Amino acid sequence: MNLKAFRRVLAVLLSLVMMLALAACNGGTETAEEDAAQNSKFLNLGTSFAYPSLDAHKEYYGWYTSIYGVTEALFKIGDDLSIEPCLAEKAEADGNKWTITLKDGVKFSNGNPLTSEIAIKNIQRLAAVNERFAYFGEYTYTYVDDKTFTVFCPEVYPILPNDLASPEFAMMDLDNMPNPDTEIIGTGPFVIDQFVPEGDVTLKKNENYWNGEVKLDGAKFFYMQEDEPKLLAMQSGEIVGYDSVTADAYEIFKKEPDKYALTDISGTRLQFYFLNKATLSDNVRKAINGTIDKQAIVDYLKGTVSATDGPFNSNAAYGKVNGVQKIDAAAAKALIEQDGYTMGANGIYEKDGKPLQINICYYAARSLDTLAILFQSQLKAIGIDSRLTVEEDPDATYIKSKDFDLALYCMISDKSGDPYYFIDSTLRQGAYYDITGFHNDECEALINELAKETDVARRAELTNRIVQYSIDDDVMGYVGLFNKITVLKPGITGYANNNPFDFYALYANTDIA
Repeated sequence: MNLKAFRRVLAVLLSLVMMLALAACNGGTETAEEDAAQNSKFLNLGTSFAYPSLDAHKEYYGWYTSIYGVTEALFKIGDDLSIEPCLAEKAEADGNKWTITLKDGVKFSNGNPLTSEIAIKNIQRLAAVNERFAYFGEYTYTYVDDKTFTVFCPEVYPILPNDLASPEFAMMDLDNMPNPDTEIIGTGPFVIDQFVPEGDVTLKKNENYWNGEVKLDGAKFFYMQEDEPKLLAMQSGEIVGYDSVTADAYEIFKKEPDKYALTDISGTRLQFYFLNKATLSDNVRKAINGTIDKQAIVDYLKGTVSATDGPFNSNAAYGKVNGVQKIDAAAAKALIEQDGYTMGANGIYEKDGKPLQINICYYAARSLDTLAILFQSQLKAIGIDSRLTVEEDPDATYIKSKDFDLALYCMISDKSGDPYYFIDSTLRQGAYYDITGFHNDECEALINELAKETDVARRAELTNRIVQYSIDDDVMGYVGLFNKITVLKPGITGYANNNPFDFYALYANTDIA
């Protein structure tokens, strides 16, 4: 039996085991309690990830407590990528100082109120236990009253509300949580009923929810890492929904719209590439960008990604770039020939007896291995040869050494409804991903302005100009944004399937007909 067949058989067996387990739970003579449970509004859902802890401040665990609807942050990110109030009513800036005002009546699932003192304690704890937010430990926090506190930053920091919308900024009743890894008290519409570390999670309604009626009685997230078991479980009715639907499953589901409700939107995880100015001439870089056909790549990947002209979702005001080079093989060849290359007998350009060959570096995740092969094929068609170099850890190899001609990478370009993180990480001189040799004084000045600009419209304008510099200088190529593809049983409403971020799912108004 080949490996593919073995995996399919294993997936079927796993699905059967899950079906038998569910049947065992419901088998036999039903008690009144079991009968009531069967008639309740309860969702069985699939998930590809499971973690050892519920502590929302550690690692990325807050993403999942947010997905479960157990924790909430001070702000949230809307479907249109705007920052919206959640536990906080507003955030007002005055120079380096932000004043945060909490909403009235917010309370934890145990009935205790959320106060400014507890909010400050949560933020300071996050800074202490999560290195990605350690810089919040450098800020000064002042209690004003039970609903108001201030945050003083060493420098003007215009995107504080965006950070406070990250799910890691979950508000928890820290004074009443002896072991946050296994038991947490949040403010969300659901509470943990049963938690299996690195396994399934069962939820029940938060009877003390502060923000209206919770329509579901509960839900269970079944940990199903492989794609095939989720597909089979959805087809059999064992689960009623899951995210990260594969292209193959998408094709199956869309054939039966009466059985499956599909949502397909552009997300925030970007496939892109760097071009090395130290090893490639201006003309060769421009020829490469005029050859890489992102739409052909998107078509090959069967709709799992959406083609993009820049690093951000085009629905965002800061995702409106212009002047992207058109695909033109003749123009690309003309650029190469301007550099003194002539076409060899084998269809590859040569100069001084050496073929035009580039080193394409990549790592085998997020479909980058497929992109590398497609790039190689597209470039060969215009006379550029390439060798593929695969690395297990790109950050420790070609990102660090800058030993590449073309480097493929994938990252979340928009963490919290603002473009600064990606800009600061890739295009600022001396940044972590400043590996192309790109430097432009005007662009650097715009980045410095973006770092302190508080007006949202102006931030978008600055971002679009900055990204355009990277396009015009042919140091970056933006390929696609991974789509967030969700399948649900028809009749399920209020699920976060239209939000481009991966850390929302269940809300208080999530319901099933």
